[in-house]
Amino acid sequence: MATQDRFSSRWGLILAGLGMAVGTGNLWRFPRVAAENGGAAFLIPWLLFLFLWSLPLLIAEFGFGRGSRRGVIGSFADLVGRRYAWMGGFVAVTSVMILFYYSVVTGWTLKYFTVTLFGSLPGSAAEEYWTSFSASVWQPLAFQIVAVLIAAAIISRGVVAGIERANRVLIPTLFALLVVAVVRSVTLPGAGRGLGFLFNPDLSLLGSYRTWLEALTQSAWSTGAGWGLILTYAVYVKREEDVVLNSTAIGVGNNTASLLAGMAIVPTAFAILSENEALAVMAGGNQGLTFIWIPQLFDRIPAGGLFLPLFFLALFCAALSSLIAMFELATRILMDTGMPRARAIRWVAAAVIVGGAPSAASLSVFDNQDWVWGLALMISGLCIAMGVRRFGVGRFRRELVDLSDGHLQAGRAWEWVVTWLVPLEFLAMFTWWTYQAVAVFDPAGWWNPARVGSLGTCLFQWGIALALLLAFNRRIAAASLRGRA
Repeated sequence: MATQDRFSSRWGLILAGLGMAVGTGNLWRFPRVAAENGGAAFLIPWLLFLFLWSLPLLIAEFGFGRGSRRGVIGSFADLVGRRYAWMGGFVAVTSVMILFYYSVVTGWTLKYFTVTLFGSLPGSAAEEYWTSFSASVWQPLAFQIVAVLIAAAIISRGVVAGIERANRVLIPTLFALLVVAVVRSVTLPGAGRGLGFLFNPDLSLLGSYRTWLEALTQSAWSTGAGWGLILTYAVYVKREEDVVLNSTAIGVGNNTASLLAGMAIVPTAFAILSENEALAVMAGGNQGLTFIWIPQLFDRIPAGGLFLPLFFLALFCAALSSLIAMFELATRILMDTGMPRARAIRWVAAAVIVGGAPSAASLSVFDNQDWVWGLALMISGLCIAMGVRRFGVGRFRRELVDLSDGHLQAGRAWEWVVTWLVPLEFLAMFTWWTYQAVAVFDPAGWWNPARVGSLGTCLFQWGIALALLLAFNRRIAAASLRGRA
């Protein structure tokens, strides 16, 4: 592989990895989930699962990508065996399906940044504005297309000049904006109540299984572990890179961004509203919190008109940096078949515009895809762990992770976590979400594949993906090994 196809430095790699991990899930999902599950008490298992789920899988992905020098499907076909290309294929399908509707989210953030920048979104009209915008077809689609073209333009310049250079701008900008938002939030009169809620734990809440499962779920989704994204970036790292150190820096950086987002939003809500009202706002769903309540909250604080566009700029930076990683994942898969980068980018851009159009045109479609493929990430993470087990956990660590005595080592503890704990965590998460889907979310129609948020729609769409992957496994494996590693 040519030198110019590799990250130029560890710092460039870590920034790109942070760009992959830090996304809208940090800025809109983390504050909501933390608030709904006890605030400070939630942080304890959330931090614990960083080391018991997210980091072990990030380390495994690094090993796959660096060891094979191929994308998600090619790395499984090369290292695990051609018979198991379908496992890498499921990881790829999950992330590509998320890419389709995530491009829509990135378009939303760009739209709201431009609107708030020019002061045309008063907080009192936020709900009406979101309803009108989301009901439109052409506005969300137009901004989705712009977001896709921006991502395509960035990665068309390659790894160093495109992905690395973009993240050298996006990630420092994002963290700087979050720090500014935190300073504004914690200096509001009454913000101390929100800080207390976030950092003074009620330990009795740790007796609730829901707190633990929500914390595990948030860690699994937020860090990008099991998505195949860091696996794709690892194709371009130097052999001597410290896998464990880089994974840890990315995981800790991701959690830091989440905490900053929580400190920017939760104290603001508590400073303006009563505790019950603030918690009700937090429970308003990702879209409701971000596009309806955030403008209202900032409208009621001093200099809110200045800080609101900065918030949406931070959200756009987070969304775009993650979109770039997903775009590169899909592009790398096509490059593994022998397709030149420029042509692969054109194909991916066209596919994302077409594939994301239904989610841009309909919130029901968007919610369905977010439900189905967000939950599929649990299976995706399991596929990574099972791939390591199939290769041989001890052999994987020695040959693909712990390559130098002078580096931070994964050790035997990592082997135990990947072999036993990750599958048990998957079982706990999957069983819990299945129970919720059947008994809580939609007891009458849980089996119906036509329902937006049913178990039936998940099984139907996952089943189609798995059936096609298994049916064409040989061809997929052969194609993924065709290009130069």
